[in-house]
Amino acid sequence: MLSGAYRFPQMESVVFGMPYAEALAGEVDRLDARAVFVLASGTLARETDLVQRLRAMLGNRFAGLCARIGAHTPRTDVVAAANLAREAGSDLIVTLGGGSVTDAAKMVGLCLGNDVTAPEQLDNFRAATAPDGTSRRPQVEPPAVRMIAIPTTLSAGEFSAGAGCTDTARHVKESFSHPQMIPRTVILDPAASVPTPEWLFLSTGIRAVDHAVEDICSTNGQPISEGAAFHALRLLGKALPAVKADPADLDARLDCQMGAWMSMVGSQTGVSKGASHGIGHVLGGTAHVPHGYTSCIMLPHVLRFNLEATADKQARVSEALGHPNEAAADAVSALISGLALPTRLRDVGVSEDQLDLIAEHSMHDRWIHTNPRKIAGPAVIRTLLDQAW
Repeated sequence: MLSGAYRFPQMESVVFGMPYAEALAGEVDRLDARAVFVLASGTLARETDLVQRLRAMLGNRFAGLCARIGAHTPRTDVVAAANLAREAGSDLIVTLGGGSVTDAAKMVGLCLGNDVTAPEQLDNFRAATAPDGTSRRPQVEPPAVRMIAIPTTLSAGEFSAGAGCTDTARHVKESFSHPQMIPRTVILDPAASVPTPEWLFLSTGIRAVDHAVEDICSTNGQPISEGAAFHALRLLGKALPAVKADPADLDARLDCQMGAWMSMVGSQTGVSKGASHGIGHVLGGTAHVPHGYTSCIMLPHVLRFNLEATADKQARVSEALGHPNEAAADAVSALISGLALPTRLRDVGVSEDQLDLIAEHSMHDRWIHTNPRKIAGPAVIRTLLDQAW
């Protein structure tokens, strides 16, 4: 008999299809927040009025702004933001931006709850995975300040309690987590995503596709996650091309946001990912490849590698994407190509002499060791990288 346990994440609500300022005003009132610290994308702060509108809505409840979070959430930027939020006496953090900003807010909460004031102190709280797959997760106190996320991309990290943060000294992206690092509320406003560059919106949509695909193919899937992932692929498979055809189609944008949300149900329930995520983390932290692009490039190759272990599950992926008679890798590749996104590592700045280091570092990512087909060592990953290069 099928058995298991489903544990609800420590998230209170998702508000969708409403203007973000209106939705945020209601949440700030509900929480009786008096000192709201904002983390925002630098591009949004410089080139749009989205941050200004948010600040105007907050009025005297606005406690400060940080719009200097680098790609892949560098430690130095996180700790600097945490120190600002601490000085401001913040009682709520609000994000407006993509995955790096979202992860930064989670890390700010961790820093405030664990008295972190310098980047090197984060060594005490990072998760560590050995090349043989054994993991160590240190004790982490809960964040002292919770957050509300207003995402403008589709990477969907706002639906997770984990954060990736890059140690720029060692060029390694590391994992941190606590159940309360997940936002209290996520606000999905498709209009807020319109200024997002097309390449970023669409490629993070493929990142959401990657979540859903690897959940369906996982070795420890759950009924709720498979159902959510299947519907996520149905939404994303249609809505991403619709946004490509008409960037002003807000209904399609909202479908993309809903698909990204559903792609994360597996992550919330403890469903393991596979090698596309594992290698992708290292491509981001070590080779500075945007997360969306890592999924565009690696997911089809990982699907082909895993086919012998996941043929029935991959058939579900093809069905969800509307191509039941095609191989899942081909269906995913067609979606990526139709969005004019990159498909080779060499086209996103990865040099051939980096591949051995990427393969070695990948063995320290936990998702490599939960891939449906066993990955015995760096040589196997190097083969996948060669195919993708």
